[in-house]
Amino acid sequence: MQQLIQKERKKRKNREYNEEELLLIGEGGYISPNDHLWLDVLFTVTLKKPVLLKGPAGAGKTKMAESISDFFHQPMHSINCSVDLDAESLLGFKTIVQKDGETFIEFMEGPVIKTMKEGHLLYIDEINMAKAETLPILHSVLDYRRMLTNPFTGEVIVAHPDFSVIAAINEGYIGTAPMNEALKNRFVSFSIPYLNGEQLEELWKERFPDLPENLRILMLQLAEDLKQQVINGLLSEEAASVRSLLDATELAQYMDPLRAIRYAIAEKLDDPSEKELVLELAKTWMK
Repeated sequence: MQQLIQKERKKRKNREYNEEELLLIGEGGYISPNDHLWLDVLFTVTLKKPVLLKGPAGAGKTKMAESISDFFHQPMHSINCSVDLDAESLLGFKTIVQKDGETFIEFMEGPVIKTMKEGHLLYIDEINMAKAETLPILHSVLDYRRMLTNPFTGEVIVAHPDFSVIAAINEGYIGTAPMNEALKNRFVSFSIPYLNGEQLEELWKERFPDLPENLRILMLQLAEDLKQQVINGLLSEEAASVRSLLDATELAQYMDPLRAIRYAIAEKLDDPSEKELVLELAKTWMK
């Protein structure tokens, strides 16, 4: 497995990109919650299979996609799905262009077509937020055909060999809907859990090497408490978001830690009792 991954990595890294493309290459740093998840996802990308990352907000799905982009030294284009997402947002649109005194219609390529042609990485975030009638456009892109007939121009596009797709979903969140089976079956799915204690400690050391010991202990202990209360059903999943905890840690280096935790974590929650519980848990580690 690892030999195939490294062979594919070498092939993709040897490609030359212009300055604009280089800016699209993600930043690495994803920490795998177990010994096999990271390699299994890389191997699936190596096999040209579309990858679906499932997990709670802040578990690191986007960070994993960025780290895959970094690993393969491959530009990544992102699509943030919503109910307003339509075919033009995915594929592109026609526009009127004036050049040398002449007016003509030009097709401006969207992220799907750009990534297919250039062999870049396509990241589709919160794919289950999109309207069900929009996503079938991608069916032929995601299956063995790896091609698309552009409905706006009639052009038939066959994907570059390096073209890869990663999608992410937050299951059960407001505004989301179950993925239809035809779309789901085109992906290889991976559950992305929150990091455990040792992995969180490694992440904090990497991100905040000069963090005072008392603040490091506070944030790591709070992370474990929040995760446990999510398991107990007393807090919603977003309360244990690693992203929010990192934001709180960064703020806490310049202000009172309790205020930082309020701004970065508690105020994002809708339930007043959940807000209060987060702050009470934080206070127990400040005594």
